[in-house]
Parts: sequence; structure tokens; C-alpha cells
Amino acid sequence: MPGLSLKGRALKYLAAREHSRVELVRKLAPHAESPEQLERVLDELEAKGLLSAQRFADSVLHRKAARHGAARVQAELAQHQLPPDIAREAIQSLKATEFERAHALWLRRFGSPPQDLAERAKQMRFLAGRGFAGDVVRRVVKGEGLSDAEGDEA
Repeated sequence: MPGLSLKGRALKYLAAREHSRVELVRKLAPHAESPEQLERVLDELEAKGLLSAQRFADSVLHRKAARHGAARVQAELAQHQLPPDIAREAIQSLKATEFERAHALWLRRFGSPPQDLAERAKQMRFLAGRGFAGDVVRRVVKGEGLSDAEGDEA
């Protein structure tokens, strides 16, 4: 992107997808004449509503919620240093649907309860590795919610 102003670069990144302020600082710092210039540009974008921590958090939830648990999404939000109230609100909304999301992912991946201990461990590792809570993983792998799903199809 030779010849683009700092603001132009920021807008190009934001046009592709939502970015956090931390991400933009990292991407734009090599092109800024000074840290103050970079801060001015980002402050201006925030003032105009083009850079938003809330929209970034919503974007992460939209992209990650179906495949990842609250712990994994919380870790990603923490990396971006979002304001605590925005991150907390996002995680609360995920925790409310944690079991349903884990169960849907488990159904797509495995579809049936484990037949032996090795298969049980494999299924539990799969869900735990995606950031689902331990109690949720145990309930899903145990087969809770399976009869409800089958009842809906009948």
C-alpha cells in the first residue's frame, strides 16, 4: 500500500473487517511518523464511529461462537485489550448458550456417544480444546440433550 496515508491504511484495514485498536496500532505503527500521529488518527476514527470496540467484540462472537467455547473467545478478546465491560458482556452472552453450542458442535463432529474410554477421551479433548467448560464437556459427551434433539426430529 505505498503512497497511502496513515488514515487511508487504517480505513483499508477496517473496510476488510473489524479491527481492535490494539491490532491497528500494531499494523500501522511501522508507517506512522510518530506515536502521537497514530493516536490522533485512531482517536479520529473512534470519534467518527469507524473504529469501535463493541463492534469488534460482536464480530469476534459472530465468527467464533459456533466453533469455540467462552474460554477460548475470552482469551482472544483479552489479547485485544478491550474495555472490561464490553468483554464481560460478550462472554456472559456466550456462557448462556455454552451447552447448546457445544452440543451442536459435538453432533456435527461425532453424532453419537462414545463406545469406549478412548473415544470418550477423544471427544472430551475435542470440546475442551475449543474452550468449552469442563462441566459442559462432561454433560455433552455423557449424552445429555441427545434425547431432546431426537424428540425434535420425530
